[in-house]
Amino acid sequence: MTQRTLATFMLALGLATLAGCSSPAVITLNDGREIQAVDTPKYDDDAGFYEFEQLDGKKTRVNKDQVRTVKEL
Repeated sequence: MTQRTLATFMLALGLATLAGCSSPAVITLNDGREIQAVDTPKYDDDAGFYEFEQLDGKKTRVNKDQVRTVKEL
């Protein structure tokens, strides 16, 4: 019984740690639109695109020339 409790506690601790690592961000485009992302976007230097996941789960790429600002919330 104590092993099951310990395993459950460790799982909950791991999930809480992962949730603490993500920091939502808002990407503002040159035309004024704002896109909310689950985490800070990653910049692909070779392709010149920001890659991120939107709140609805869609993976999105935006050209760096279209991005005005990236702010963490």
